[in-house]
Amino acid sequence: MQEILLSLRHITKNFGEGDILRDISLDVHRGEFVTLLGASGCGKTTTLRIISGLEMPDEGQVILDGKDMTALPPESRPVNTVFQSYALFPHMNVEKNVAYGLRVRGADKHTIATRVQEMLELVQMQDFAKRMPAQLSGGQRQRIAIARALAPQPKLLLLDEPLGALDLQLRRQMQLELKRLQKKLGITFIYITHDQEEAVNMSDRIAVMRGGRFEQLGTPEEIYDAPQTRYVAQFIGRSTILMGRVETVGAESAVVSTPNGRFTVDASRARLAAGETCELCVRTERMKASAEPVEGFDLPATVQEVRYAGGSVLTYVHLSDGAEAVATGEARMADAPQPGTRVYLHWNPAQAAVIGGASHGA
Repeated sequence: MQEILLSLRHITKNFGEGDILRDISLDVHRGEFVTLLGASGCGKTTTLRIISGLEMPDEGQVILDGKDMTALPPESRPVNTVFQSYALFPHMNVEKNVAYGLRVRGADKHTIATRVQEMLELVQMQDFAKRMPAQLSGGQRQRIAIARALAPQPKLLLLDEPLGALDLQLRRQMQLELKRLQKKLGITFIYITHDQEEAVNMSDRIAVMRGGRFEQLGTPEEIYDAPQTRYVAQFIGRSTILMGRVETVGAESAVVSTPNGRFTVDASRARLAAGETCELCVRTERMKASAEPVEGFDLPATVQEVRYAGGSVLTYVHLSDGAEAVATGEARMADAPQPGTRVYLHWNPAQAAVIGGASHGA
């Protein structure tokens, strides 16, 4: 059983315009990479600031390594933060920036020199020790900010959208480097982002936030393959969602009736009972379109638009009730169906998520 390093217990925060955080609780295990994912204003940064001690909660507790840290100032917590802005000292060279936290904590010169060298080698910046921040690229400055945060060996590292200012290619490269560092050092990371791809690629678990609450907490696979709410299904990736009602439930499968037809679903994806309302969520890359109906499906649609998406073709369609759907295929644009033509949608029933049902309070 994994040891819990951090516990947020019933945290509430109000800045005078309504609750920013609304009774949130979270356990983070030692050595885990947890991402807080959500749109702007959902409470991600406020949660991070409360963990670091930069904000005090109105209610609740912050327990770190078995100790109540709720009322302690930031300097008394074994926590460091990496910001999107890097926050490097412009008048200090790389070496002195990395050494800063160690000097503040009173480490001796030998310890500082050894640790700074270790950290620069860890982030592959040992040849830049005498450079000033202004002489570094964005990716290099980010590496130094990470090295500085890791140098004092914090028990917990908080990262507030640290890759947001980088271009796409460099951001993806840094994602791999950050994950490598986290696994190598075994330090617990709590990471903030609004980038769904980043969260899915890097995290052990993701907490999807909305309106100051956790909408869903789970592994990337659980969040993506089994979204518990429509918001999560639409925020993470792209999906077609069909409203429906459960007709029958068997040991392994259930039948859901929708305005666009009746479909079989995997009963293990949700605890369903006959008569309940629910929604079928089919990820765009799992929705397929064919010229003829596929056995078990009778879902005709009219093609509205076809787009090339770098190795795949996206077919945008309207269903008979006016709802929109998107199917993915590997055909060339020349072979794609033309706007105005009739196609039939289908998918693997085991890959359709069921939103609602008894497990989700429907």
